[in-house]
Amino acid sequence: MLPTNPNSTRLTVLLGNDQEGWHDHLKRLLEPQGVQTLSARSGREALHLIESRPVHVAILDAQMPQLGGLQVVKLMREELRTAAPPAILVANDLTSHLLREALMMHVFSVLSKPVDLNVLLDALARVLRRHYESRWPGGRIGSGGVGA
Repeated sequence: MLPTNPNSTRLTVLLGNDQEGWHDHLKRLLEPQGVQTLSARSGREALHLIESRPVHVAILDAQMPQLGGLQVVKLMREELRTAAPPAILVANDLTSHLLREALMMHVFSVLSKPVDLNVLLDALARVLRRHYESRWPGGRIGSGGVGA
């Protein structure tokens, strides 16, 4: 079920990463497609945003300050249970241990850094298809939008 926010008709994506410029680059890419972005520079900040605002998808760096992406996923699953958004994890090193942990925590997708933007957009489109039946707040994904 898609989290609802009566004041918003936009898909909300949390960008959890401490890399300089990463947030701005993705924001410029996603916002013209009708996607609202929230930025977090640490795991604690990401968790706070997920707990306090409607977030439809969380893109989390595996190695953020304070809490890594997997720790954020674990805590949001424990605290929010079914309301926890699907997570896409980005990591420098895709080790078998990391992939096993991500699988056990039901992370939607794990992407290698540096992230190919086409691969990230494809992962977002797959999240929408699987979790939100190709819809976001305000209706079906239209021409030119994520997943079009």
